[in-house]
Amino acid sequence: MKRLANLPLACLATVNRMFETIETAPADPILGLTAAFRQDSNPEKINLGVGVYQDAEGRTPVLESVKAAEAVILHGETSKGYLPIAGSPEYARAVQELMFTATHEVVRSGRVATSQTPGGTGALRVVGNFLQTMLPKARIWMSEPTWPNHPKIFGAAGVEVQTYPYFDAEQNGLAFDKMLAALETIPAGDVVLLHGCCHNPSGIDPSAEQWQAIAEVVHRRGLLPLVDFAYQGFGEGLREDAVALEALCQAGREMLICSSFSKNFGLYRERVGALSVVAADRESATRVQSQVMAGIRANYSNPPSHGAAVVTTIHGDPQLHSQWEAELRTMRQRINGMRTLFVETLQAKGVDRDFSFITRQRGMFSFSGLTRPQVDRLREEYSIYIVGSGRINVAGMTAGNMDRLCDAIATVLKD
Repeated sequence: MKRLANLPLACLATVNRMFETIETAPADPILGLTAAFRQDSNPEKINLGVGVYQDAEGRTPVLESVKAAEAVILHGETSKGYLPIAGSPEYARAVQELMFTATHEVVRSGRVATSQTPGGTGALRVVGNFLQTMLPKARIWMSEPTWPNHPKIFGAAGVEVQTYPYFDAEQNGLAFDKMLAALETIPAGDVVLLHGCCHNPSGIDPSAEQWQAIAEVVHRRGLLPLVDFAYQGFGEGLREDAVALEALCQAGREMLICSSFSKNFGLYRERVGALSVVAADRESATRVQSQVMAGIRANYSNPPSHGAAVVTTIHGDPQLHSQWEAELRTMRQRINGMRTLFVETLQAKGVDRDFSFITRQRGMFSFSGLTRPQVDRLREEYSIYIVGSGRINVAGMTAGNMDRLCDAIATVLKD
């Protein structure tokens, strides 16, 4: 401070102007929508934008199994020391068993290595850094559409982003033939980002047979699959939602998996994720894991502990695990129930457009087919907040707000 005080005023002015050319960044299209929702004074406002589960009362609850696990952790915790770079080994084992089961060949052979990360987003960024460093010529191919943060994450890591067809807007379904045809043209050595289940933003997933076909093309073309696995248990069930992993991890095949427990454990603010490397054998997995850890060390160094300890505690206690599965089933059933009620209520309001496709989609998200002007009008006139693409978070619907929501949609569709 003394040295600065002795500088001439002209020098101080130069020092103070270093940030003057930096412009304000545009608001995130989803999180910015949530900020606008919070500022809205309308007591009947509805938020169908941000990807957070809400219960029948419109709250994002703390699961009872999580509360019980936290009590166990609080009572038994003896240290706040750093975790290893790759995180807790017990957590890694829990992640692998939740994805594959304890007796799966991938787990028994040791050809999967898992690193604990700050959320699924953290896992994706670790992958981005790994690709840029270890496979610098590889491009990453994403579905069109995909989660809007995907291209930002990999672009920021210096990885070239390309897209492949996924959504058939006319049929409100999967453009499967176009997707396969596009995968056939991707050069060997590139990476294909796939949504393991509950595709965000469309809610449309391949069938088990389609996943087998996708896996065959990816393997034959020499592509590296990267699976974003953020919604296990929100589609059909824990094992049913892992069908993509089963198809892609056959003996000798490689893949990367980015997991998140924000949704299925309700641990959003705890940032609980993982990056799992599935290699041809244990030795290859160990080598790749060493490079992943080197990247983590240069990034955030060590992962946070609490949320991962919750997952580990629940997974390791049969009673808590059973309680958690029951709570997960309740969340899944509520979402699917809202899908049905939404379609039925729109029909009762006299909407002649066929929205039945929404009942066939899975997870929290659906493409509604609403246009940007319709979305804008719903926000401006009715305080109903929907992402500009028309993507809706079905978990934001409740029996209490459904009538008002469908009245508003019926009006904007009619006009």
